Amino acid sequence: MQETTKTTRMQSLVVLFQMHTDFFPNALEGITDEDAHKRLGTKANHIAWITGSLVHSRFELARLLGIEKNQEAGELFKDNKGIQDDTVYPTIEAYKKDWDIISPSLKEGLISVSDEKLDTKFEMMPGMTMSHFDMIAFTIYREANCLGQIALWRRLLGYEAMKYM
Repeated sequence: MQETTKTTRMQSLVVLFQMHTDFFPNALEGITDEDAHKRLGTKANHIAWITGSLVHSRFELARLLGIEKNQEAGELFKDNKGIQDDTVYPTIEAYKKDWDIISPSLKEGLISVSDEKLDTKFEMMPGMTMSHFDMIAFTIYREANCLGQIALWRRLLGYEAMKYM
């Protein structure tokens, strides 16, 4: 069922957001916490970090829209912190729990955001401003990217391909 957004600019982004919400548990299906930390001899971000970063970005986007909720492992990802060697990241189940906590509230925020808010600019980092709309679009784009990385890691680790249904 397609949601009616306050502004037409958000319609397709909410559709993508919901796709990602549904794909998230499918991407992680069956992956063990041990495998989620494997980097296969590379410096690539592992599933545990990618997943945590993905969850964290939803909490940060929610905060930008005035929704105050906290991710269990927020400190590990605060201030765009990259992967930390020798850190044991939370379990896949912990990430799924946080995903389930933030996704409905954030979806409601995306549905109800106004054009005025979307056009408002904020300082993303020192010297870099962007509109709320641009940040929402970037975050949803990045979610697709992260889910694709997890899907690739599934295959590299010997799991079956991610299911989309």
